Amino acid sequence: MKFEAFSEGCGALVSDVQLNNVSTEQANQLRDRLHRDGVLFFRDQHLTPAQHIELANKLGSIVLNKFFKPVEGYPNIATVQKTPTQTMNIGGGWHTDHSYESAPALGSILVARELPSKGGDTEFAHLGRAFADLSPTFKNLLRQLKAVHSNEHLYGEGGYYRDTDQSETLSGVTDVGQAVHPVVINHPQTGEEILYVNLGHTIGIESMTHGESFALLNYLYEHASQPKYTCRFDWQPGSIAIWDNRVTWHQAHNDYHGEGRLMHRITLAGEALV
Repeated sequence: MKFEAFSEGCGALVSDVQLNNVSTEQANQLRDRLHRDGVLFFRDQHLTPAQHIELANKLGSIVLNKFFKPVEGYPNIATVQKTPTQTMNIGGGWHTDHSYESAPALGSILVARELPSKGGDTEFAHLGRAFADLSPTFKNLLRQLKAVHSNEHLYGEGGYYRDTDQSETLSGVTDVGQAVHPVVINHPQTGEEILYVNLGHTIGIESMTHGESFALLNYLYEHASQPKYTCRFDWQPGSIAIWDNRVTWHQAHNDYHGEGRLMHRITLAGEALV
């Protein structure tokens, strides 16, 4: 198995491996690099839905997403789709999956099934490297803070997606909730300090006014989204991305109106963050 940096900012491109036949040793290597690089990219893979599930079980435990409809016959696989007639996509802004839960997801395995002729790239940002470049004084301040994460403004009654053409493809409107996490976490496996706030789900900082939270969070969002911390993956037939949800943000570009895009996603269970 060969690993090479995908960009200066984040990610690794993995070659000389077929994900439909991964050994235990290879799974351990993939997991180790995933935690360090944030996201792993693969080309020319041919996973059936059953093999997708088998790979996920080798890397961790599967957790179900409440809001995406499952693939028919495979309840552990979520459908992430935009049809040719829809204008809204899923995941179109910087976010971290499941940060609104007390034990956020470890990560996801996303398999390309149907792609537009162009567009639909996904960007990732490495929040460990972004935190490392902050000043010591600012780091010490952030280590003392906790942030509130929620999904109600996205999926709840009157939420963002409920008034779009994605509303009928989503479910779980009654399953919204929120959680509180440290603004800076120690990665559960590597111990690396990670900036753990995100534009999609973080709604405020505990013990701060709305204005103070807004100013602080927006500075962090601008800092972490600089090109030196990010990478952009162009999907091709046979492409797969596996990301560590504690290390990275991601966002899907919505630049292929009139064409469809279908992805199959399995989410891996995580743990409480400290």
